[in-house]
Amino acid sequence: MSLNKMRHLNLLLIMLLVLPLLNACSNVANGVTSNRGQSTYDRVMQSGKIRCGYLVYPPGCIKDPNSGKLSGIGIDTIELVAKKLGLTVEWTEEVGWGTMLEGFATGRYDLIPTPVWTNANRAKVINFSKPLFYSPVYVFCRKGDTRFKNHWGLINSPKVKIATIDGGTVEVIAQDDFPQAKHLSMPQLTDIAQLLLTVSTGKADVTFTEPTIADRYIQNNPGTVQNINPDKPIRVFASSWMLKRGEFEFKAMLDTVLDEVINSGAMDKIIARYERKPNEVLRVSLPYQLPGLNNKK
Repeated sequence: MSLNKMRHLNLLLIMLLVLPLLNACSNVANGVTSNRGQSTYDRVMQSGKIRCGYLVYPPGCIKDPNSGKLSGIGIDTIELVAKKLGLTVEWTEEVGWGTMLEGFATGRYDLIPTPVWTNANRAKVINFSKPLFYSPVYVFCRKGDTRFKNHWGLINSPKVKIATIDGGTVEVIAQDDFPQAKHLSMPQLTDIAQLLLTVSTGKADVTFTEPTIADRYIQNNPGTVQNINPDKPIRVFASSWMLKRGEFEFKAMLDTVLDEVINSGAMDKIIARYERKPNEVLRVSLPYQLPGLNNKK
């Protein structure tokens, strides 16, 4: 290759390398930036909107069958948090238990503000806000069945059937605490109230759920199931919002405002709107103690 040709080739290579840099500098100078790699926090602050999917799960999220209007503990709280931040909430779509994580991967929403239980399986694939409240989970059996009252160990028997949902927390509890019992397992998208129906009809002996679900079921179906031991939950789970893994700035912003909502007493008032009985959910303890309380007898 001649010297002139080599010079032309080198000049061409230099131009190919330099032109993209010049274009990038020009875009920055004109206020044009790329959305590639943009964090959820940056997008939310630029758009002024928090895009939310929602999972209908009372009392965290309730959907009016006629108007479609959303309400509930999680819904009222995210609306309040957004207001404090000078943002608005955009409700993008309803999701199910089996599909709720897909929207984060495809960028269809930033948050699911329906409070859900935190656990190890979910922690591997999703991030959580700080808890809005805690959910006690109790053992339920048919009305009048006293076999397991104060004797949970008797559930751990091949003669006992536990109503569960594939991959759900109830199944995890059954596997961990009662490995010898049989499972009557239902598909992932099954309504959780179906667990109680399965017990009430005698197809299963016990199941595990929270009072917010059981109280509503019993109100509509009195005399069917009962809490084996109302003073002793088998588990207590934090109930939190879900967001995409790695979005630490967005999570930090939400957690800071949730602290404000909890410490001001606003969360207490929101929960009280939706509780059918006192202490259906457990409040988050305040992280401080007022002066003089230690001196009280």
